[in-house]
Amino acid sequence: MGLAAAVYRLTREMPKHEEYRISGQMIRAATSVPANIAEGHGRGTRRDYAQFVSIAKGSLAELETFLLLVGDLELAPRDATDVVLRQAEEVGRMLTALRGSLVVSSSPRT
Repeated sequence: MGLAAAVYRLTREMPKHEEYRISGQMIRAATSVPANIAEGHGRGTRRDYAQFVSIAKGSLAELETFLLLVGDLELAPRDATDVVLRQAEEVGRMLTALRGSLVVSSSPRT
């Protein structure tokens, strides 16, 4: 959830007129990542968990796209955007590893 918090902080630095535009979409994408992980974990099967991790990865890709756009449009300080983008990339690596460990076996978790 650290990534979502970082996105909230970054969007506070963006122009107010972006609040209901790209800022809101960034927050939704960022909060969707841990929410989907939690929902998948709560489903009780590795298969469902892996599916929700995949959905989380999709939300993360959406967030990364918004971060690149924010940087290109200079809507927030580039250094702050780059820090959050690196954090998102690290979360992506962790999600890839998690999903890989889940698809090895699709039996129910014990």
